[in-house]
Amino acid sequence: MTKRENQFALDRYDRQILDILQREGRLSNQHLAERVGLSPSPCLRRVRALEESGLITGYRALVDARRLGYRLMALVHISMDRHTPERFANFENQVAAIEQVQECLMITGQEVDYQLKISVEDMDDFQRLLLQHITPIEGVSGVHSNFVLRPVFENRGVPLSN
Repeated sequence: MTKRENQFALDRYDRQILDILQREGRLSNQHLAERVGLSPSPCLRRVRALEESGLITGYRALVDARRLGYRLMALVHISMDRHTPERFANFENQVAAIEQVQECLMITGQEVDYQLKISVEDMDDFQRLLLQHITPIEGVSGVHSNFVLRPVFENRGVPLSN
C-alpha cells in the first residue's frame, strides 16, 4: 500500500464493510456482521470507527429522478473569466443553492473550470435554469452543455481494492 496523506489503514473486514455499505447503506448491523463474518458488536464498533474517522461521510437514499419528472440530465461545462479564490467561492456558493444541480466538480483541461450535473424536467426547464440562474453568476464566461442519452451506471462507490 502506498503512503498517501490522510490514508487510513484498512484490513479486510473494514474493506468488506465499506464495500457492502456503499451498495446497501440500509443493511442492518446484524446482516452486515453476518456478511463480513463478524459478530454484531465488533462489526458495529468498526462501522462507528469508520464513521468517526471520516471515511464514512453519511448515508442517503438514491432517488430515481425520472420518476419525479426530471427527464433530462445535462453535463454543463463552465468557464470562468478570472481564476481568483473570490470568483470561485462566489460561483460555488451560488451553484450550491440551485437544487437542480446534483454535482459540481472543479476540473482542468479544455478551458473549462467546472462541470455540473443537472437534472431538469425538459429543454424549456433547462433553458430557464441556464438563463436565470447559471449564466448571470458573476465570472461565468462560457457555458457548454452535453445531454445524457442514458446513464450506463451511476453512484458506483469508491474502489476498495489495492
